[in-house]
Amino acid sequence: MDIFLPKNVDPTHTAVVLLHGGAWRMGDKSMMEIFGKELANHGFVALAPEYRLLDESPWPAQIEDVKASIRWARTNATSLAIHPDKIAVQGFSAGGHLALMAGGTPDFSGFIGKEGNDGKISDSVAAVVAFFPPIEFRLNPPSADFNRASDLLGESATIEEAQKASPIFYVSEDYPPTFLLHGTADRMVPCTTSQRMFKALHEKGVSVEMHLYPNHTHEFVRLPSMLCTVQSEIALFLKRVVVDPEKYATENMKLNMFATL
Repeated sequence: MDIFLPKNVDPTHTAVVLLHGGAWRMGDKSMMEIFGKELANHGFVALAPEYRLLDESPWPAQIEDVKASIRWARTNATSLAIHPDKIAVQGFSAGGHLALMAGGTPDFSGFIGKEGNDGKISDSVAAVVAFFPPIEFRLNPPSADFNRASDLLGESATIEEAQKASPIFYVSEDYPPTFLLHGTADRMVPCTTSQRMFKALHEKGVSVEMHLYPNHTHEFVRLPSMLCTVQSEIALFLKRVVVDPEKYATENMKLNMFATL
């Protein structure tokens, strides 16, 4: 795990676990360096873990490793100078899928892994940020809105396994606050996936936001013109829903003349 620390140490800091993309088969934590530095500049502790790729271990090793990273952060909250209940996840593409899975399956026994834990350390998260995420697997996808189950689960995947690996099936009123970001010209993961996830979360009353970036394709966030702007948006989202929600709610009530209408 790579760790990016803000200049000022504060035990109430919020941590953000950064999850790289790569179709669950490629990539590593070094891809998260630019995002980790940006988040640290905004006062967050950013943590970029490795997770096993499919060539190393089959699903669900990937989400098991993500959850192990969350538990590790919570266990080491004091040394990291973070609040143990203020841990968010931010993922990109396949990492976005893992971030949404982490958000929807807190302390789910099926994803603890062989090492497991004694049940005393939770792997729940306070918020989710997902860029261009796959949200649903099908054996025979009817459209590009769905991912082929074999991409993650292999050719022998069943309908039940596909659903179990699909974030949209874990949507509930208890889902953590979520921010979805997507380019409208994304041909690898169509922006309709984020739109579907937004609709499902919104209908359950979850605090959910979505930003669609016109004419941008997959991985647009790495562009020099976009990186700082997008991470500033995410920083504000996390400050509003995790760092100090009361501050922003009070500000709205006091200064927005329409807040009480």
